[in-house]
Amino acid sequence: MAGVGGRFVCVVAVVFCMLVPSCLATVYTVGDTSGWTLGVDYTTWAGSNTVAVGDSIVFNYGSSHSVDEVSASDYKSCTTGNAISTDNSGATTITLKTAGTHYFICGVASHCSTGMKLAVTVGSGSGSGTGSTTPPSSSSPTGGTSTSTSTTTKSPAVNTSESSLGVVGSPFVGLVITWVASFVLIFS
Repeated sequence: MAGVGGRFVCVVAVVFCMLVPSCLATVYTVGDTSGWTLGVDYTTWAGSNTVAVGDSIVFNYGSSHSVDEVSASDYKSCTTGNAISTDNSGATTITLKTAGTHYFICGVASHCSTGMKLAVTVGSGSGSGTGSTTPPSSSSPTGGTSTSTSTTTKSPAVNTSESSLGVVGSPFVGLVITWVASFVLIFS
């Protein structure tokens, strides 16, 4: 009977370890406590954060702003009207699903040209920090809270935590649990 219980614990531990990587995604708040507004240096902010595929960026802003995901050329010229996706809900969360550079601007007249724009570089691996730069794709929905499928450059947003699970979700703990589960499974 102890063998069955030990095997059950091992199966649960292995399933837990398979789920840990998805729990390690980081949520960044664009502009930290300032949010998405005028007067924030988003270039510096993006450079100080390491974003990986699977991480999310959150834009918090007032009713006089919007978040538009745009192409690299529209980002450089602050062109509105051709957005890949747009949202003006006041709280936009974008899950970064691909490596590369993602471009965001405020769609309100003159806000982008006064610095309210963000280029985020997304690394290809979890916690990699060095992402490849590729042109953004143009296949995102428009309206509401959007999920970005284009590529991104330097990471923006405030790192609210390295992991929402802290030490419990660390890769080391996952490895230890897997090792112990394997040991129990083999020797029970």
